[in-house]
Amino acid sequence: MTVESADVVIAGAGPNGLMLACELALAGVRPVVLDRLPAPSDEPKANGLVGQVIRQLDMRGLYHAFGGDEGPPTPAYGWMFAGVSLNFLGIENNPMYALLIQQPRLVRLLEKRARDLGVDVRWGHALTALHAGEQNVALTVATEGRAYRMDATYLVGADGGRSMVRKSAGIGFPGATSPIVSRIAHVHLPEELLVAGRGYEIPGFGLLPFGHNRFTDGTVIAFPLDPTRPLLGSVEYGWTVGSAEGPMSLDELRDSLRRIIGADVPLQPPKGPGPHALRRIDGINSRQADRYRAGRVLLVGDSAHVHSPMGGPGLNLGMQDAVNLGWKLAGVLNGWAAADLLDTYESERYPVGQRVMMHSQAQLALAAPGPEVAALRELFGELVGKPDVTTHLAGLLAGSDVRYDVGDDHRLSGLMVPELVLDDGRRAAELLHDARPVLLDLSGGAAEVAAAGWADRVSVVTASMADGPAALLIRPDGYVAWAADTFGADDAATLRAALTRWFGDG
Repeated sequence: MTVESADVVIAGAGPNGLMLACELALAGVRPVVLDRLPAPSDEPKANGLVGQVIRQLDMRGLYHAFGGDEGPPTPAYGWMFAGVSLNFLGIENNPMYALLIQQPRLVRLLEKRARDLGVDVRWGHALTALHAGEQNVALTVATEGRAYRMDATYLVGADGGRSMVRKSAGIGFPGATSPIVSRIAHVHLPEELLVAGRGYEIPGFGLLPFGHNRFTDGTVIAFPLDPTRPLLGSVEYGWTVGSAEGPMSLDELRDSLRRIIGADVPLQPPKGPGPHALRRIDGINSRQADRYRAGRVLLVGDSAHVHSPMGGPGLNLGMQDAVNLGWKLAGVLNGWAAADLLDTYESERYPVGQRVMMHSQAQLALAAPGPEVAALRELFGELVGKPDVTTHLAGLLAGSDVRYDVGDDHRLSGLMVPELVLDDGRRAAELLHDARPVLLDLSGGAAEVAAAGWADRVSVVTASMADGPAALLIRPDGYVAWAADTFGADDAATLRAALTRWFGDG
């Protein structure tokens, strides 16, 4: 049997796997990406990105290419929590961003970028077995009626919630399954039902607003992302008629909607070319891998954590996993980082996964049926009118409230770098397009001198900025590893310590 070798093999060519592949390629590591599907899927799944990952796309010069408006990303001035509207207009430094992009298009854009960067993406190549040793991971891959072997220095599972990589590596996946049945489909609704900008007027019921609508017996979702085939969905708590009894059908969705709102919704099959969404999810899983790394096997995205899609945190969480892991894995393979740098991937990202599961489960609870929950939602609606509460929720949903332990106590350290603008007009995000760490020296050159031993792997940008710190060390993922408001001998020493911690010996 033919045996190939690769520094990194990534199982799964979804957004997380492809994002990781791009990050590695920018750092000079060309991974092999395997996916069992014969080609990118056209199945409608996620419809957009939210949170800090949008700023990271901007840091790679991808925000506009992926559909963002001209200029830097603009914060979203509203969002939802369990269907309750949140108003972010009064928040200083609002961290919440949103970008509409359907997952099939996102995958194709990331695949093109990966191929342009020299990544070997193999559709129709299924990872069927693995054996992890101390020096490598032996893989068996099947394609077109034949099998071949690969030896990978590292294997990354980006192969979804049922991850073969996670299971084969013996990594546990504890958590809970909530007895909730959700159904969603692209449909056609008579044009006369549309109330522009508001929702649909359903005979025998009244106005069904756009968005999430909680009722006594469940939730109804209406999203006119494509006016010719709006997405219509339902969420019911507990076992329901038609649950787990064969493929989803539009009749099943009609019955579910009738149970919730007490009226027949005159939905019809969607018009125009597909593929069209038509799926049921029996049970909402909230599970997290008990570790993100087992020796030379690592997990990103849904392979490491699954949760309710309410609030849309999935790609924000998974793609940030990829950006966190990419530069660390490349540093180890390129020889300037010790292998224990990979331990910080789990120590930083695991708590973020826990936090997303917490708030997604909280949203499920707040959307549950019953008069007690209705009362709780009324109280919650009062609370979100308070600026401190809204600010807290914005950080929670955006993922900006997590601070990594980077070993430095400056007010900026451990957080994503603020949207700084230098006196010459450059933005901080523009300094990170090539995914290299950046020492932003605003001290007149003193910091650059202290960091001379790392010039081969850390970019130094000497600039000026009104009311800014003296210097910032920014990791490739956009997080601040070290900062100082003045720059003296002690600051030079702490800078060198931070450089050594994150980017090896100088």
